[in-house]
Amino acid sequence: MSRKSPWMWIPTLYFAEGLPYFIVNVISVTMFKRLGMSNADLALYTSLLYLPWTIKPLWSPFVDIIRSKRWWILLMQVIMAASIFALALVLPHPSAEQIAGGGIGVSPFILTLIIFYITAFASATHDIAADGYYMLELDRHRQSLFVGVRNTFYRIGSVFGQGVIVVIAGALETRLGDIPMAWTITLVISALIFSAITIYHIFVLPHPKDDAEKQNRSAGDIFKEFGRTFATFFRKKGVWMAIIFMLLYRLPEAFSVKMLTPFMLDPAGKGGLGLSTAQSGLVYGTVGVIALLAGGILGGLAAGKWGLKKCLWPMALSLALPCSVYLYMALAQPEHIWIIYACVAFDQFGYGFGFTAYTLYMMYFADGEYKTAHYALCTAFMALSMMVPGMFAGMLQESLGYTDFFWMVMVCCLVTVAVTFIVRKKIDASYGKN
Repeated sequence: MSRKSPWMWIPTLYFAEGLPYFIVNVISVTMFKRLGMSNADLALYTSLLYLPWTIKPLWSPFVDIIRSKRWWILLMQVIMAASIFALALVLPHPSAEQIAGGGIGVSPFILTLIIFYITAFASATHDIAADGYYMLELDRHRQSLFVGVRNTFYRIGSVFGQGVIVVIAGALETRLGDIPMAWTITLVISALIFSAITIYHIFVLPHPKDDAEKQNRSAGDIFKEFGRTFATFFRKKGVWMAIIFMLLYRLPEAFSVKMLTPFMLDPAGKGGLGLSTAQSGLVYGTVGVIALLAGGILGGLAAGKWGLKKCLWPMALSLALPCSVYLYMALAQPEHIWIIYACVAFDQFGYGFGFTAYTLYMMYFADGEYKTAHYALCTAFMALSMMVPGMFAGMLQESLGYTDFFWMVMVCCLVTVAVTFIVRKKIDASYGKN
């Protein structure tokens, strides 16, 4: 076992896991919006970026049988740093008049989207390697001890991605008066930060003994076991209802999430709130993430005291119903920024609290033989649940307008209630209690 303290590498490793995920799935939305892409196009193409996280169980055996987890981590970090830098080089530079007119077609962004997909596949592969490396380098006691640390620094990555990077881009937009150049510089800064983390990891990441010594199993044996994990998953009792729950529990969020940034940035004449790029970054990257973390912590404490079954109803309702704040803002068009902050904080707190039940249910359903692989399959359905509705969200919003779109989101809350009602009956009442 390496003598290096986990504090030397766990914070940076999980910051590096979180940051590219949010660059791909969150920053891309803001950037494409500011460069004049239509809501329909940006929702469709950025939702498809979830695909690598949906299908990553399909190539996870390769990460297990080829080279070491440490090698995969460093290789993927090099690829991600290079691809983020490449994004800055190929970013289209539409004129201010084209951006103001909106509705710029997808064709100028094709190369940008291709590089985003490369980044997404590298990030999903990095997730597989990093989580496996964590379990190899640490014994079970230290795995439990540092789970809060890894989750915290993953969330710090989200604060940096959703907040700091967007605020930098907004400040540069104001200073330069050139939106494409502002985002080009922002991406270069992001690439330099990620490159520094990669160089640090080359020297600091330990070399776990078990990571270098592969077990005496052939590729055929690995794939046979891989096939058994799929077969046993789909033979689990209640599997189809569980899949339906995993796909539909977050339906209100799945439709709304891709439209929240456009809603914040669009002017009041288009039904939006007219915030600047920097204001949008501050709303979601600071207050929103803090409220999300607080809700998640409270959700964990509640589940530990009362168990999943007892907490499922309040958590489901807290995840679904706070979406109403966006309907309120679409109707009221609040002028005071503190009202927008309060609404987003309320929504994100409810989401953090309600998402706890979703995570616990996936753990509950995955329990048993192959629980690690089965949990990975559950997370694939989780990614799919966000990808498919998000693909159509922009088209629906452009057809309905923001107010009617958020009315539709509220109707989707009934789906959350329905699947919660059905699944709750099957949950062991003691599951999740300390």
